Amino acid sequence: MPEDLHGLGVSPGRTAGPVHAMGAPPVLPADVPAPGADEAERAEKALRFVATSLDELAARVEGPAAEVLSTQAMMAADMTLAEAVTAKVGAGRPAAWAITDAIAEQQDTFAALGGYFAERAADLADLRDRAVAWLMDVPMPGLPRPGVPYVLVADDLSPADTALLDETVLAIVTRRGGPTSHTAILARARGLPAIVGCAGILDVADGTVVSVDGTTGAVVPVSSSRAEEIVAAGREERARTAALTGPGRTEDGVAIPLLLNVGGAKDLVPGEGVGLFRTEFLFLGRTSAPPVAEQETAYRELFEAAGDRKVVLRTLDAGADKPLPFLGLADEDNPALGVRGLRTSRVDPSVIATQLAAVARAAAATSADVWVMAPMVATAAEAAEFAGLVHEAGLRTAGVMIEIPAAALKARQILAAVDFVSLGTNDLSQYTMAADRMNGELADLLDPWQPAVLELVSRVAAAGQELAKPVGVCGESAGDPLLACVYVGMGVTSLSMSAPSVPAVRAALADRTVAECRRLAELALAASDAATARKVVAGA
Repeated sequence: MPEDLHGLGVSPGRTAGPVHAMGAPPVLPADVPAPGADEAERAEKALRFVATSLDELAARVEGPAAEVLSTQAMMAADMTLAEAVTAKVGAGRPAAWAITDAIAEQQDTFAALGGYFAERAADLADLRDRAVAWLMDVPMPGLPRPGVPYVLVADDLSPADTALLDETVLAIVTRRGGPTSHTAILARARGLPAIVGCAGILDVADGTVVSVDGTTGAVVPVSSSRAEEIVAAGREERARTAALTGPGRTEDGVAIPLLLNVGGAKDLVPGEGVGLFRTEFLFLGRTSAPPVAEQETAYRELFEAAGDRKVVLRTLDAGADKPLPFLGLADEDNPALGVRGLRTSRVDPSVIATQLAAVARAAAATSADVWVMAPMVATAAEAAEFAGLVHEAGLRTAGVMIEIPAAALKARQILAAVDFVSLGTNDLSQYTMAADRMNGELADLLDPWQPAVLELVSRVAAAGQELAKPVGVCGESAGDPLLACVYVGMGVTSLSMSAPSVPAVRAALADRTVAECRRLAELALAASDAATARKVVAGA
């Protein structure tokens, strides 16, 4: 490894150790054998094995890992896939080839849809590899076992691979993937430094000792003695951040609430509250919308667990990119830019009306400080209409997410119509840079340090300060300790992230005054590109 490598840092922290690569997936022989009489049965058994093994693995883990594994198991058991495989067998393909062909067609379809489905295409590849390995009676593709702590490198990681990570894995570096890939999400949940979109990482020989910085995205060859120093320093830093408790605040005492991104009561841990309560779990996979009573029960569970703390609930964020049959949406050529989020109320206003009624009933029965926000809002008129619906439902605090550049450019007008806004930097990056956030080849464009994205965030924060209204960030970038300080310097008033990211962000803010954070923001905004912005802020 003659030179440094760089990718997109998606889970902060620094460590060092020898590189070891993932095992290769099974390869089908070049010559296709004649199919046997039992190929359909063998294919069915292979898919059933994959679904069962993933369900069993999901039962052994918790949190985001369990959720993504359960979703992957459902994909393996999906009747559409089974029917496609059966058709291939009927056309004369042996079981392993039939599964490979059927999944390849589904991958092409999913990739063309983009967004949520593009991410599922990578999961399908893992299902294929597991089914083919079972049929060929070869070892399952998976993690290396070098017998020493190591840096795991791979083209990409499946949810199953990530769920099986143990304490010997020091960090993760992948060639593909983006800031919202499973690798990024699960690495953050485990507190592992991680870098995605790192070109050249697969060319690094096993055993090469490198340092990995999940904040800056740098992979650098180091000596074994230097690696030991980096590991020791990382251990001391983790101990220091773990010892620092209490609410988020800067060194000069300015409160910056550090909130959590959750999908339900099971994700809630002690802290300052919830900055993003995703409600899609109640709706996905259903043929009819859940009734008010069922929704109320689910929301009330989290509100009661939160006590009197703040909970920011996001209304249903689904649409053509996360289709729900009961919405009755037509197929779209570009679902990421179509009817999704608040726009689904144009097709069926009853869905959001029912959800707000359930939220209001749950809020009235608990002491939680419930705020409600809508996703995919583009105009001040949409924001005002949503705020009216929230207040009519009996809820006090209405806001919207800023995910679309048009909304960021008109932040002052939007803030005049609502009580608060929250920046969803994942989608804001995607729409600002015209780069599908599931496309690992464009990971550099999806970097939240991109100057254009930072300028939009700064514009929204300035509007919030002018009108004295809260501006939060609930995108994954809020969990980056360096970027969190930049956001605070811009005027952001709260940050929401996954629970493992909180200690490092709390420590970073506690080391800096607001004036110092403003200086970091100035440096980042003046940079010519994302890499320079990150570098100058880290250096300062």
